[in-house]
Amino acid sequence: MASIMTNVSAMTALQSLNSTNKQLSITQARISTGFRVASAEDNAAYWSIATTMRSDNGALSTVKDALGLGAATLDVAYTGMNKAIEVAKEIKNKLVAARQPGIDREKVQSEVAELQNQLTSVANSSVFSGENWLSVDSSQAGYNSSKSIVASFSRTGGSVSVGTIVIDLTATELI
Repeated sequence: MASIMTNVSAMTALQSLNSTNKQLSITQARISTGFRVASAEDNAAYWSIATTMRSDNGALSTVKDALGLGAATLDVAYTGMNKAIEVAKEIKNKLVAARQPGIDREKVQSEVAELQNQLTSVANSSVFSGENWLSVDSSQAGYNSSKSIVASFSRTGGSVSVGTIVIDLTATELI
């Protein structure tokens, strides 16, 4: 800034005002974005790290949602399996009782048949989000006996991986 008349105090005050305005502008940008490093020009290394972390945070949120759905599916299958175990115990008790002399075996057989129907009902009603791991139709087109549940998200250096847990439906199916 050239001037015919140089006032050193005025020039110092102007430089101070310009510096204050620049710092105010930076602070306003930080407040408006909520980030200490809002753009690459603030600090390129930190901006890159922060951008990666924001991206990973979104992926972790999605993995959390997928874990919730997987857990709910497993809970439905687990609850159905426990109910099926209770019904199977009742069937066993009826069969043991049928061995006693003087028991009307036809009545016991009708009770066992009803319990078998109850087992089928438990298996058929154990559905969550269209998935039934207890009642399986292996003759269906596109049938796959393995189901995957998202289990983890991992970043190692520049590579990202999503871990899964594989469930073999042949080990859980009732019917």
